[in-house]
Amino acid sequence: MVIPFEQLNPATLQSLLEEYATREGTEYGEREVALSAKVLNLRRQLQSGEVVIWFEPGEDSVNLVLARDLPEDA
Repeated sequence: MVIPFEQLNPATLQSLLEEYATREGTEYGEREVALSAKVLNLRRQLQSGEVVIWFEPGEDSVNLVLARDLPEDA
């Protein structure tokens, strides 16, 4: 289920973006990228529609996913 980011409390959205940006596997390679830059990049991707917030009710999990990777019926 897609959750429109505009419906989230700003503090909740910030926490979600920070948590996602610090997950294992979200490193940016050899150079260090500040958390604030990662969060800003994610926020821009949400605003452009490239990335969406995906809630999986059966697993009670939230993820950021590429909009193009969503199932047709999402």
